[in-house]
Amino acid sequence: MEHQQSVQPDSAHWKQAPVAELVDFIVNRFHSGHREQLPELIRDARRVEYVHAGQPRCPVGLTEALEDFYQELESHMTKEERVLFPLLVVGRERDARMPISVMRFEHAYHADSLKAIQDLTGGVEPPAHACATWRRLYTNLQRFSQELGRHIQLENEVLFFNASQEAEGAHDA
Repeated sequence: MEHQQSVQPDSAHWKQAPVAELVDFIVNRFHSGHREQLPELIRDARRVEYVHAGQPRCPVGLTEALEDFYQELESHMTKEERVLFPLLVVGRERDARMPISVMRFEHAYHADSLKAIQDLTGGVEPPAHACATWRRLYTNLQRFSQELGRHIQLENEVLFFNASQEAEGAHDA
């Protein structure tokens, strides 16, 4: 189901949406998107590193950093899809407390990995001599970073927050 709702975590829709609807949105919008974006970024990074090796500001090591990031993110999303999200959809928030804690920790790790990639690319700003592929790579890398930020924010501030509140409510009952 395609949603026209804002992906911003402060959207009243997402704060009030049924868990299954929010999970479906996260998987279809963000997980699927990241699975498309990262292989393209890796391909373009490999090309830029090969063609521009030895040139000033060539992002040497970017391909490897993106490959590592893709493996980490794929593992993370798979754990969410196979373990955490099914628990939340069926209302087992108390059982989800530890997986949520792990996912929040991994979100912080992803932010650190993105920061390292930004450092490696000089703030994701292509040099004046950058070719079209290099410019596309950096434009898409910025887009990916923004999308991942929205994704993490929606999970942390809405999905996980709501689940934690439900778990506390069940604990107090």
